[in-house]
Formats: sequence, C-alpha cells, structure tokens
Amino acid sequence: MWKKNVVELPRHLTMGSFSNGLVAAMFGAAGPLLIVLQAAAKGHLSDAATSSWILGIYGTGGILTLIMSFYYRLPIGYAFSIPGVILVGDSLAHHSLSQVAGAYLATGLLILLLSLTGFIRTLMRSLPLPVMMGMVAGVLLPFGTDLFRSVLENPLLNGIPLLVFLILSLFAKLSKKFPPILGAMLAAAVLLKVLPGSGSEGGLTFSVAIPQLVLPSFDLSTMGELVVPLVLTVVAIQNAQGIAVLRSSGYEPPVNSMSSWSGIGCIVNSVIGAHSACVAGPMTAILADKESGSHENRYAAAIVLGVLACLVGLFAPMAATIPHLIPASLIKMLGGMAMIGVLIDSFKMSFSGRFKSGALFSFLITVSGISILHIGAPFWGLIGGMAASLFLDRKDYGLPSEQKEPQPQGS
Repeated sequence: MWKKNVVELPRHLTMGSFSNGLVAAMFGAAGPLLIVLQAAAKGHLSDAATSSWILGIYGTGGILTLIMSFYYRLPIGYAFSIPGVILVGDSLAHHSLSQVAGAYLATGLLILLLSLTGFIRTLMRSLPLPVMMGMVAGVLLPFGTDLFRSVLENPLLNGIPLLVFLILSLFAKLSKKFPPILGAMLAAAVLLKVLPGSGSEGGLTFSVAIPQLVLPSFDLSTMGELVVPLVLTVVAIQNAQGIAVLRSSGYEPPVNSMSSWSGIGCIVNSVIGAHSACVAGPMTAILADKESGSHENRYAAAIVLGVLACLVGLFAPMAATIPHLIPASLIKMLGGMAMIGVLIDSFKMSFSGRFKSGALFSFLITVSGISILHIGAPFWGLIGGMAASLFLDRKDYGLPSEQKEPQPQGS
C-alpha cells in the first residue's frame, strides 16, 4: 500500500492540492506560531528551548500528517493544540520546563491508553454529526468573518486578492485547473512587493533547529493543572473537529488510529519540551475542501502540508520570523477564502437534517468563546449541544436510518 501510494502521488498533485496545502501551512505558521512565541516569552524560555518547542510541534505534526495521509489516503492534517499553548504559557510562569514536560508525557500516555481501549472511538460514534458540525461551524466562523475585517484593515493589499479570487471563480472550467485561491495568493505576493510598507523590510537568517532534550519530572501540582485540560483539548476539541470535518466531507476517518498517533506524538514531543500533537481541525478543513481536487485525491494536499510543516520545524529559528514578514491580516484573508466552501458545508450539515436544536446550541456556545475550568468553548459546545438534543431533539433519536442527516457530496 505504501509503495503504491508513493508511486501514484505525482499524478494526484494538482494546482488545487498544492495551493490548499500551502494555504494550510501558512495558516499554521503565522498566527499559531505567534501564540507559541508569546507563551515561550511568558515562561522565560531560552531561544534554544523555544526553537526546540517549535521543532517538536511542527516537525512531529508534519511527520504524522505524512504517515496518516500516505497510509489512509485521507486529507488529515496534524499540528498542535492552540488552546494547549495558552494553558502551557500560564503554567510555565510558575512551573519548570521539566515539570511541564512531565505533564506532556502523562497526557500522551493517557491519550494513547484511551485510544487503545477503544473508548475514544465509542465516544465519537455516540456524538451526533450535526452537533459536532455545529461546534466545527462555531470554531471556523471567526476565520470567515476575519476575511472581511482584513479587507477593511488594508483594502488594497487584501481587497485586490479577494477581487481576483471572485473573478476567477466566475469561470468554472478555468477554476478547476487553476484554483481561484492560487490566483489570490499570486496577487498578494505581487502586492507585497509593489505596495509600500506592505511587507517587512527585514529578511530571513538561515538557521537550523537543534532539539533540546528535556528530562521530564512529575509534579502533582503541574500534572493536576495541565493533564486533564490538555487531554480534553486534544480528544474533545481538536481531534473531534478533524473527525467531524472528514465525516462531513464523505470520508470515514480512522478514529482510533488518529487518536493513538496523537498520543504517540505527545510522548515524542515531551522529551524535547514541546506540547500536545493533535489533528488540526481548521487545517484539515482546508485540505478536505473540494478545491484540493477530486474526492479520492485530496490526500495530496495533506502531503504538501506535511512536507512544509517539517521544513518549518527544521528551520524553526527562521520560522519564528515569518509572522513578522507577512502581515497578519493577509494570512487571515487567505485563510478566510479557503474556509468559504468549508463553512457552507458545515452549516449545511448542522442545520439541514436531524438534531437542529443540539447543533444550534453547540454552535452558539462555541461562538460565545466561554472558558470553564481552563477548558475552551468547543468542548462545552459539544456538551451543551448533546444536552440540548436530549431535551429538544428527542424525536430525532428514533428516526429510521433512511431519514438521517443528508450525506455530503464527495467532490
């Protein structure tokens, strides 16, 4: 299977898969990287420890993306838990990196155990897809609204690529061979060069990351503060998003394998001072979008992402300067364009079939951004959506299979 998939990959690499893989990589190497740098500064980490952290989260994420997408031929993108970064930044302010690494290791072992017992697969099967997609729609909605905020922030730099995207979208035959988002990216690259003050005047300095081994130590206070929240962010927030996106796109994701590799990634990351590895919901949504190509070939976009993520990890000291070279509003604009089709499908899957009330509660709670017990809104969106369904959608549990939620189009 591996040999066959490697041999067939070149003919599956299209402009669409390349552009969506590139957008997903830019998406993960801009805003999220800034959050990591802020957390590292808050924890007073050295430059070497910070580079090792970046190497772990991007390098491990890239390798897991390559493994899963090659083996299963699915557009699965791995990265790291963004809510986890915020938790870790707060914890590093009063715990040592060694103690925090011990919590990372315990998190990975617990996720792996839950996966091997089949608990996570059973949990994901018990969650109605519309409720999960309501949570996904709530998570992705800000990326859509940021598209228009970015245009207002810089009408020329961000407005012209959006106009190029819309014009290219008018020509159906052309857009199949030349994705509109790729045209928008090329327009943005030209504008960065010609518009004064659009890009940074600085440049990249060549430097390769060196992993810094960290000996984990186990402190009950640190573990009590981090382990359960990190497990929940991986299993019930990040991975749940990716699983829901793949199912809504007509795929059957290998839930246990996805979760097991998340646990293994967490364990590997812990020894170099990096936090949780997990499925990246928004990035997987970009990869699984129809702009990546035909249904069976979209895994090629994940291959592009995996290679680029590994490069970001390898050149971590250089990658740390990327968010300062490309305006954040431009990244948001490109990411928002990539999310248009995904958002349409998310709302369709949430509100066109069963469990509409549960999906609405899940969506609204997620959009609210509430955080309870250091656990983010997507988790509480799932909990609230399930509770609402039990009260308001009871009739939907008894519908025959032919009346269940509509299946998405595969291409």
